[in-house]
Amino acid sequence: MSNDTVLYEVRDRVARLTLNRPQSLNALNLDMIEALRLASARAEADPEVRAILVAGAGEHFMAGGDLKWFREQLALPPQERQPLFERTISDVHQTTLQLRRCGKPVVAAVRGAVAGFGLSLMLAADLALAAEDAYFTLAYCNIALSPDGGATWSLPRTVGAKRAAEIALLGDRFDACQALAWGLVNRVVAGDELLPQAEKLALRLAAGPAEALASTKRLLNESLGNGLAEQLHAEQRAFAACGVNADFGEGLAAFFEKRRPRFAS
Repeated sequence: MSNDTVLYEVRDRVARLTLNRPQSLNALNLDMIEALRLASARAEADPEVRAILVAGAGEHFMAGGDLKWFREQLALPPQERQPLFERTISDVHQTTLQLRRCGKPVVAAVRGAVAGFGLSLMLAADLALAAEDAYFTLAYCNIALSPDGGATWSLPRTVGAKRAAEIALLGDRFDACQALAWGLVNRVVAGDELLPQAEKLALRLAAGPAEALASTKRLLNESLGNGLAEQLHAEQRAFAACGVNADFGEGLAAFFEKRRPRFAS
């Protein structure tokens, strides 16, 4: 499979993953599934990478799965089609797991269509910026499928059970202002400011204290399944571990010297 469906570049400690099928609204096909998996794993493993930025080439982020491929699979008998779909979605889910589990902050910059797995992929990021022209839909119900990519895990935790049911069961389209009001994105910006603002945010995260940010991301993720006592214990251990890291000393020095910290780890 070709990896040119996802462009990969590291600059200034930020790994940039660019979905690169603009002629197809960056719809997810088998090549892109593999390329995304490889690119996210590469960014996670690279010690030079301190933050990850995910964006789409052209005018759209991702219009969901490649429906032409799905239509081709209708020629297969059900006993062959079902395991094929299970394997395919398992491969898709590797990217979601890698982005959520990696200790590096992930920023999504979305414009145009953010549909199907495109919405799931955005939800897998820690922070999301949307252009004013972005529009969103989970859409699976419109073609008699159920969601994938972790959407049914992320949505209730982000917007609440009733709103998640509305988004998933009705499949209606909503705009960037609505996504902001529901807490699905952090900011809405003018179209020509999307990438500059996303880059600025990713660079800020890349310059931050890597161990402290990784611990914070892990704590936020674990909190969703922890009781209060368990979460307090996790915070205690993480705080103490960060307190013996050199970045802690640098942070204190910068505070008292009234300058920007220069974190090393």
